[in-house]
Amino acid sequence: MQVNKINRSSKWYGKANRDGFIHRSWMKNQGFPHHVFDGRPVIGICNTWSELTPCNAGLRGLAEAVKRGVWEAGGLPVEFPVMSLGETQIKPTAMLFRNLLAMDVEESIRGYGMDGVVLLGGCDKTTPGQLMGAASVDLPTVVVSAGPMLNGKWRGKDIGSGTDVWKFDADVRAGRMSMDAFLSAEAGNSRSVGVCMTMGTASTMASLSESMGISLPGNGSLPAVDARRTALAHMSGRRIVDLVQHGIRLSGILQRSSFENAIITNAAIGGSTNAVVHLLAIAGRLGIDLTLRDFDIGSEIPLLVNCMPAGEYLMEDFCYAGGIAAVLREIAGYLKPAPSVLRQDISTYWQDAECFNRDVIRSLTDPLQAKAGIRVLQGSLAPDGALIKPAAASPHLLNHEGAAFVFETIEHMKSVIDDPDLPVDEQTILVLRGCGPRGYPGMPEVGNIPIPKSLAVRGVSDVVRISDARMSGTAFGTVVLHVAPESQIGGPLALVETGDRIRLNTSEGRLDLLVADDVLAARRANWTPEPPPYTRGYARLYVDHVMQADTGADLDFLIGQDTREVTRESH
Repeated sequence: MQVNKINRSSKWYGKANRDGFIHRSWMKNQGFPHHVFDGRPVIGICNTWSELTPCNAGLRGLAEAVKRGVWEAGGLPVEFPVMSLGETQIKPTAMLFRNLLAMDVEESIRGYGMDGVVLLGGCDKTTPGQLMGAASVDLPTVVVSAGPMLNGKWRGKDIGSGTDVWKFDADVRAGRMSMDAFLSAEAGNSRSVGVCMTMGTASTMASLSESMGISLPGNGSLPAVDARRTALAHMSGRRIVDLVQHGIRLSGILQRSSFENAIITNAAIGGSTNAVVHLLAIAGRLGIDLTLRDFDIGSEIPLLVNCMPAGEYLMEDFCYAGGIAAVLREIAGYLKPAPSVLRQDISTYWQDAECFNRDVIRSLTDPLQAKAGIRVLQGSLAPDGALIKPAAASPHLLNHEGAAFVFETIEHMKSVIDDPDLPVDEQTILVLRGCGPRGYPGMPEVGNIPIPKSLAVRGVSDVVRISDARMSGTAFGTVVLHVAPESQIGGPLALVETGDRIRLNTSEGRLDLLVADDVLAARRANWTPEPPPYTRGYARLYVDHVMQADTGADLDFLIGQDTREVTRESH
């Protein structure tokens, strides 16, 4: 191959002095021969593999496939670890540590001698955290996702991670399902490595990575254990070397049009509300002017993908039906020209796409729902905005007025939710506060408050729920999320009292607290914030600097890029 003498890594490995000696010599203790330090591209493989992150348990194998592709294309692959965030395992919430992962990724890329990076992630917060960190350094970048696990199986039917779990839990609490059946379903739910096989946040972000052109076609839906995902990883290794050789950085791929395409795609696939806070944060690192109101462009897009939680099928079925490429072809008229890692317009991704199952991927003329994109709400209860996902909600509750029942904290909610005498009915609006970015801290996925047992035993399956928390992408229900400003910093949510009337008008994008201004002023005069829940370490740093959900919940001092060269040596 023709050696690119201006590679960034040459400042580590190309010097004929003591510094070069040290950088090369210590790398040679892994068996690298001298000729691989000839100026060829050094490719970092940023791996979030961990046994504590089951979603990402297959990334070791994918890393080896990426290495094969890098070697084949004439590069030098070097794998490095970063913090891994297991959504189902880490407490208090993986979202608390998304920004810490981003810092880890950013400083690893900046401080080490690589020319480009392949991001290996999967579980909900790993992909956005990695992209945020990579965006701030702005080297050539390709995303390779872990892929969804195989369909869950139980008693002759498919079951979906998250979505069916919420239903099973409600059935157990209502006495409709035995504990033996519950444990039997648990054993058949997760049958392979990989992320949730529903259209949760992990598969949403993998799908949006594909629609934004930052990963290769197929990344969004190929199962984790499918040999074609391993082949995709191999080809991604080849692709990153090509991007380095042509000097195409991450900012050269992710343009404003890329984010607009992601918003539209998210609506068509019934993607997670969490995509909003992640796309805002990634755009903030790139200096792209993306706001919460921009997500309204998806509100008129029809829902085409019949996958849980908005539909019936699972990601394995979605893959076999044609995957993201088939969806993009269907909605091509809504999409804008945008770059891709193929060094061709994103339209290349769907040129030869076909749909092989119209029950899984609907057409524009026969959608699952006519208008199902995430709806941005504003009003006196959410001056800076809130979100609702109509595709996962009950249509009769999308425009609703009722009396509030307030849970002061998550602990309060858990302590009384199964009280048979809880004074609520199907018209009540459940309000949970203290669960925003600063309040929890970390903005956990607890917004889909369980249906009170007193209602569940009567067969009530949904009520309006409002909080400053998030909701799992696998969850469902008429749930208003990301209320900003959050209650911890004195947003109107902090002033709601049980019995207050609240009006949700999804049609008009409104969320209003129907309480007189003078009454709210009196309540505010008596309001005091809860003391910070953490006083040291990263959590303290987070609480002191995290921004609100409507701007992406990044840390205020991490917005933007720092592409400056590190010139000082460590020896």
